[in-house]
Amino acid sequence: MALLLRHKPEAAGLVLDQHGWCPTEDLISAVNRKFRGFNREVLDEIVATNNKSRYEFDQDRSHIRARQGHSVQVDVELEKAIPPHILYHGTAEKFRDSISKNGLLKGNRLHVHLSKDVETAIAVGRRHGAPIVYEVDCQRMVNDGIEFFRSRNGVWLTDHVPTCYLKQIL
Repeated sequence: MALLLRHKPEAAGLVLDQHGWCPTEDLISAVNRKFRGFNREVLDEIVATNNKSRYEFDQDRSHIRARQGHSVQVDVELEKAIPPHILYHGTAEKFRDSISKNGLLKGNRLHVHLSKDVETAIAVGRRHGAPIVYEVDCQRMVNDGIEFFRSRNGVWLTDHVPTCYLKQIL
């Protein structure tokens, strides 16, 4: 689902609207072609229990989208917000040199993702190898005019975190 709703909807013949929404029945049909038995009940369970609250339905549940993390151009209607003074970014050790030179870049995604606690950052970093964690001085970033957004599931997002706001803590 993440692949289809965040990165390659065309791989299953899906079309996302400008805000990332896809007709729920279209997603069910597309996934069911590959994974027999995928139905509305399975989808409801995934949306309800996903530990990152990654997906959401619209009001009448006729459409579904990923809340953030897209590499395709969509506007998921993020709220501008003032972040906590400190947030965290977890990644793999193999990216340390690049981060030391360039800061945190969004890569092929629309935003850099930041976590509100170290534990979450470690878990994110582990997905890519031996984890490292950076502390992000959001207070200074805000003071310097850098915008932050908060997705509906609580993930903090920004366009770039220059090295001067980073401190490796793990």
